[in-house]
Amino acid sequence: MKEARVQVKVPLVPRPLGKESEEIAVFGVEQDKLASTNLRTVSGEPITASSTSSGPSPLKEPTGAAAGRMHVPVVELDQFRRVKRRRMRTFGRGRRWGKNTARWQPAAAVSTLLALALLIPAILVWPRANDPDPVKPIPVPSGAGSIKTPAPAPAVPVTYPEPQVRVYLSATGTTMNLPLEEYVTGVVAAEMPAEFRLEALKAQAIAARTFIVRRLAANDTSGVPSGEADVTDTVSHQVFIPPDQVKADWTRLGKAKEWEKLQQAVRESRDAVMTYQGKAITASFFSTSNGYTENAEDVWGNFVPYLQSVDSPWDKKLAPGFEETITLKRSEILRKLNLSASSIPATAQQNGGWMEVMSTTKGHRIKEMRIAGTTFSGPEVRKLLGLRSSQFSWKTDGDEVEITTYGYGHGVGMSQWGANGMAQEGHTATQILKHYYTGISFGQASKMLASQ
Repeated sequence: MKEARVQVKVPLVPRPLGKESEEIAVFGVEQDKLASTNLRTVSGEPITASSTSSGPSPLKEPTGAAAGRMHVPVVELDQFRRVKRRRMRTFGRGRRWGKNTARWQPAAAVSTLLALALLIPAILVWPRANDPDPVKPIPVPSGAGSIKTPAPAPAVPVTYPEPQVRVYLSATGTTMNLPLEEYVTGVVAAEMPAEFRLEALKAQAIAARTFIVRRLAANDTSGVPSGEADVTDTVSHQVFIPPDQVKADWTRLGKAKEWEKLQQAVRESRDAVMTYQGKAITASFFSTSNGYTENAEDVWGNFVPYLQSVDSPWDKKLAPGFEETITLKRSEILRKLNLSASSIPATAQQNGGWMEVMSTTKGHRIKEMRIAGTTFSGPEVRKLLGLRSSQFSWKTDGDEVEITTYGYGHGVGMSQWGANGMAQEGHTATQILKHYYTGISFGQASKMLASQ
């Protein structure tokens, strides 16, 4: 329904000056009367508006022809309001929420629950005035892109009791019981010159410790006369000098610094052993190589994966006993080899053809040779003749034989002079041992023995 348009024509009457306040008051009263009076549109009748005040009326009665032409339309206000409401509904205005609560009550309930869910945690963590130690936010370092999780505290390492070693002292026939690290100190003092570099001494300490730990783990007492000790103090196992004796002798000889360096080497390599597939290795070592180490099978007949031939060029430059020449009688050689002089042809006796090399090893030592028609292995000849190495050459002069050896020792494992040469070049004990023992790893001696 369309709204009725009403046009009201009001005659303009000049207002007298000085009476503005009264006219405003009277106009307000006339408006109130107009709103409270239900008037109809009347044609041709004069309108008289009376005032309750005693002052002059702002609306004067028209006179003459003007009264006959006056038309004052009046619209009932209640009817006008109904028309307006219908028009607003026609243009799509809906009802107010207050008149249809069924629609917005579920939405209001959900909104209230969400507000409480956000408000309650904030109330719980809000700092209080009487809180002695309010929670403070963790400061973020400047320039950091994200907050990093702090690293966990390192675990406390598990300690194991230090193993004990029983040493058979060949000079007195008695047994000494002492801690593992003290035993290693006595071995290093006896087996390697104290003037060697620290890293070489550490490598020797690890090798000595590995040797005895392997015997302890296997309960191996072979080679011990009484069978009530773990190892002897001879070259059959490892040469050993009691640490108290070493300290006293070295102090008397003015070698206090060497004693301190020896203790440092043992301390810095403490409890470390070489392993292969989780077990302590046979940590064989010797004094001086001929420029190479030997395969274990060429010396002892058994293949050992970590005891294989490697280069060792440092020995020739450093070792004072790298090359040595001795002279033996032909008869002495035959006697030591349990041979008869009659087995040597006369021509062979003159030109030295009664000794010849048949094959050599990967380590450039004599593998097999024939002497007076009998075949011997290189290590066998070295042992029977008391030579320093199984690599040697010879010259004959009548009944005498000059034999020159190269290197010193069986040649399997670590060369001590080679280790010192590597240490002089800046290599660490770990690097030295990994060079001479192929494919080895490292373990903890006390842990290995505690698990037995």
